[in-house]
Amino acid sequence: MLVNMSQILETAQKEGYGIPCINTPNVEMIRGVIRAAEELNTPVIIDHAQVHDALIPIERIGPQMLHYAREATVPVCVHLDHGSDFNFVMRAIRVGFPSIMYDCSALPFEENLKRVKAFTEEAHGLGITVEAELGVMASTEEDSHGGENRVLTNKDIRKYFTDPRQAAEFAAETGCDALAVCFGTMHGIYAEPPELDIDRVKEIRREMPRSCQVVMHGASGVAFDQVKKAIAAGCTKINYYSYMAKAATEFIQQRIAQSKTTIPYHELQESVVEFIKEYAKEVLAVFRGLK
Repeated sequence: MLVNMSQILETAQKEGYGIPCINTPNVEMIRGVIRAAEELNTPVIIDHAQVHDALIPIERIGPQMLHYAREATVPVCVHLDHGSDFNFVMRAIRVGFPSIMYDCSALPFEENLKRVKAFTEEAHGLGITVEAELGVMASTEEDSHGGENRVLTNKDIRKYFTDPRQAAEFAAETGCDALAVCFGTMHGIYAEPPELDIDRVKEIRREMPRSCQVVMHGASGVAFDQVKKAIAAGCTKINYYSYMAKAATEFIQQRIAQSKTTIPYHELQESVVEFIKEYAKEVLAVFRGLK
């Protein structure tokens, strides 16, 4: 069933678990992730990132995401990830996305606040939930988020950390439903094990209105025990993708090698769906506190 973000994150907040938000830039990813959620009987968020629009336009993948969400036997939110261009955000709304991340984090604090506040007022009038970001999420070039062409260390990542008091002011003033904050993660493949500032997460959660959810981006590549600590500290939406995509590529390479290149494309495609499902089940189970 198709739901908006607040409907499932509020429950997660009350019950103390996290819900993964997974990029689904193709149908195999959509099917695998939703099958995983159905087998575990747990909600999930699937999203389309603006940086993936060159790969597949939102007008093509969006309707498929919405279709599979409506047909699912569990709550599924269809979300726009890192919509930094307003025209792109409006394209997502026209497609029918019930949840939007309007990312103005690259702008100065006051301009970020002003734009998100104005957008949130309009979006809420349409029944659309809004995620914003405060503190710029570091990215590597290979992740396609327009990241830096160099290795990013934990010291580099610290420069992007979110200020808890600014987070409180931002959430209260804008009325956004969720706020992505920076406390030690980044997009892409980590050069060294990430060091999460869990105390910062606790302070952000304590300072912000309870109506605004705390979001963790860049969770893939972070040890599950650290993600669990972030969830316990107050994160309810956990973005997860890069390492799943990397694992799928490795699986495909192995599957082709094992078959001596004789596997038909349709069989390879279905085996990828199954691989994604099993991978996503592990993530869902950990974040939900099932293991």
